[in-house]
Amino acid sequence: MPTLTQPKLKMRRSMLFVPGANAAMVSNSFIYQADAVMFDLEDSVILREKDAARRLVFHALQHPLYRETETIVRVNALDSIYGLADLEAVVRGGANIVRLPKTDTAQDVSDMETEIARIEVQCGRPLGSTGMLAAIESARGITQAVQIANASARLIGIALGAEDYVRDLRTERSPEGTELLFARCSILQAARAAGIQAFDTVYSQANNDAGFLHEAAHIKQLGFDGKSLINPRQIELLHNLYAPTLAERDHAQAVVDAAAAAEAEGLGVVSLNGKMVDSPVIERARLVLQRAALSGLRDE
Repeated sequence: MPTLTQPKLKMRRSMLFVPGANAAMVSNSFIYQADAVMFDLEDSVILREKDAARRLVFHALQHPLYRETETIVRVNALDSIYGLADLEAVVRGGANIVRLPKTDTAQDVSDMETEIARIEVQCGRPLGSTGMLAAIESARGITQAVQIANASARLIGIALGAEDYVRDLRTERSPEGTELLFARCSILQAARAAGIQAFDTVYSQANNDAGFLHEAAHIKQLGFDGKSLINPRQIELLHNLYAPTLAERDHAQAVVDAAAAAEAEGLGVVSLNGKMVDSPVIERARLVLQRAALSGLRDE
């Protein structure tokens, strides 16, 4: 299969969920400046509005201003009566990425990939131009996370869907997130082993900024690339959290400069302030500079 044309490792700190049946939000969510806008045709859309939501999203995907924003669409499952129609609309509409709901096995990914490739060929989109993001929302899916993460070259990442997952565990979400720790670590390890990104679940209390920041700081420390959001106000909070401090930015710049100087001199060892700097530290410094360029700096 041709190489995926969507960048796997671009910065995706924030993915803003937009209910597909909400015409006002669908029409102008590009104004919020999330790293990605994620139109939802699944859980946020009631049955009688499924067809109308699909049409709304199809037309929004072709809006010139959405061409400047990465667009993701969460479709209904292929084994539902809406899944294939959703997929036809969003691939033909030009979505950058399709988000698979409730991914339990690698076969779920393979089945979706087969249909996406067929539609790309039929509508003239370049083969491989549609990325995939697999949402894992069950105990079974968590046990299959490694296989899911390696199931397709189209996958840019895997994501946790917590509400269905905690229901599957027969528990409920807590402020500490104890019940999600195993799932989060499983998804993160599987994603990193496969060379793709890992995304956290939404924080369901849309107006609790303190709780949101507590959870976001936790998943950032674990190593997640970003988080799904349901409130546009959370975008700035999250981006600021991922932004480095001035001290972190300056240290990262010094590391990158030292690496460049060593390479120019043909040296195999990078040294900064008398200490050897290895490649993982250099890669981390580049990530810090990338985040600084996107988000600016935060207070100490």
